Amino acid sequence: MYTNKYFEETDRSRVLSFMRKYPFAIIVNTDNGIPIATHLPFIIEEKNNKLLLLSHFATANAQAKHLLNSTTLVIFSEPNAYISPGNYEQEKNVPTWNYIAVHAYGKTRLIEDESGKFNLLNKTIQRFEAGYQQQWDGLTENYKSNMLKGIVGFEVEINDIQATFKLSQNRTDRERDTIIGELSKGPDPGSRAIANEMKGIR
Repeated sequence: MYTNKYFEETDRSRVLSFMRKYPFAIIVNTDNGIPIATHLPFIIEEKNNKLLLLSHFATANAQAKHLLNSTTLVIFSEPNAYISPGNYEQEKNVPTWNYIAVHAYGKTRLIEDESGKFNLLNKTIQRFEAGYQQQWDGLTENYKSNMLKGIVGFEVEINDIQATFKLSQNRTDRERDTIIGELSKGPDPGSRAIANEMKGIR
């Protein structure tokens, strides 16, 4: 991922915090050199000094057949905002866009045994709706086993992570304050989220 030196984020805790806050990401693999992608929710785990991303495909998704073919890329990106040149002190400026993006590269391992899949689904429930656990536990084992046949579980062990937090770090404090003020009062949730992220890097 291209990253300007002003915007490169190397603080691992900050990057992981962003990924956990916005866990719905894009997973990319290749099929005979052609990129294929799916949008999925991910569980982010740190285990034995390894960063793992866990999720599952529907078995009908053809991308599941190509998980092991090459390096897997998972893209996390959520809030973004248009930045008007009217926010700057000098007239000679152009529009731009503020955003946050994380590219995580790694090797994929399939979770094929039933107990592993059960564990994956339990982790998913606990992460996204812990209150559903009781209902899930009350379903028949036959029903749950049939559900497991419809998914392909996997984990990606990340070996390279690149992050861009483009939040006007190259602008003056006054300009940044102006941008934060404008974005904070706008109707777009993404713009307000970017304003909050900008406040967090002062």
